[in-house]
Amino acid sequence: MPASYFDVDGTLTRTNLVHPLLFYAMNQQNPLRSVGHLFKTAARAPRLLLAEQLDRGSFNELLFEGYAGMTEDRLLELADEAFSTVIRPGLYKEGLSLVARAKAAGHRVVLISGSPDFLLQRLQKLCEADDVIGNRLEFKDGKATGRIKRPLVAGPEKARLIKAHAKQHGFDLEECAAYSDSLSDVPMLTVVGRPCAVNPDVRLKAMATTHRWPVLDWRKGKAA
Repeated sequence: MPASYFDVDGTLTRTNLVHPLLFYAMNQQNPLRSVGHLFKTAARAPRLLLAEQLDRGSFNELLFEGYAGMTEDRLLELADEAFSTVIRPGLYKEGLSLVARAKAAGHRVVLISGSPDFLLQRLQKLCEADDVIGNRLEFKDGKATGRIKRPLVAGPEKARLIKAHAKQHGFDLEECAAYSDSLSDVPMLTVVGRPCAVNPDVRLKAMATTHRWPVLDWRKGKAA
C-alpha cells in the first residue's frame, strides 16, 4: 500500500500560514494585547516577505515568533473557531475530493505542512487523513515561546520526514504520491515516484512542465 503526501497551504486550501496567526492576534482576551500582536506582525511583514523568497524554513521560524506570549490554553481554546473561520472556508472542494480518492484507492493519506499541528488535526478529522506532520510550537510555563520544536517542517526537511515516514510504514517511495503548490517543496516532490504540482507558482509550474509532472490548478480562472 502506498501513501499520498499532501501539502496544505496553497495546495488543499487558499489560505497560508499568515491567516491563522492574524486570527489569533485579533482574538486575544485583552484588546491591548491583540493590538500589540497585530503591530508586531505588521512590523515583521517586510522580513517575512524576504524570508519567503529566500528560505522557507526561515520564513516559518520568523512567522511563528508572532505566537510568542500567547497562552497554550487560548490557542487550543480557539483552535476549532480558527479552523472553521479561517481554514475551512478556503478549502478547495477539488482538493478534498482528491484526498477522498486517495483514501478510496487504499493510500495512507498524510498531511505534511508548516501549519501548527493543532490546526492540522482539525483538517485531519475533516478529511479523514491518517497522519499529520506539522510544526509544533514550544511552550514554557503555559505560554508560547515563539520557537518551533524540531524537526522544522519546511523545505528539504519535508523530504527527510517523508522518507522516514515511508520507511516506518514499509512504503515504496516510487509508488507514493506527493502534492504541493510551491517551489520550496521540490525536495518533497522529487523524493516520491508520483509528484504532482497543485495550484503551482510560476517557478514550480515551469519545473513541472520540464519534468512532465501532472499539474492541477483549482484557482478561479486558471486552466487545469
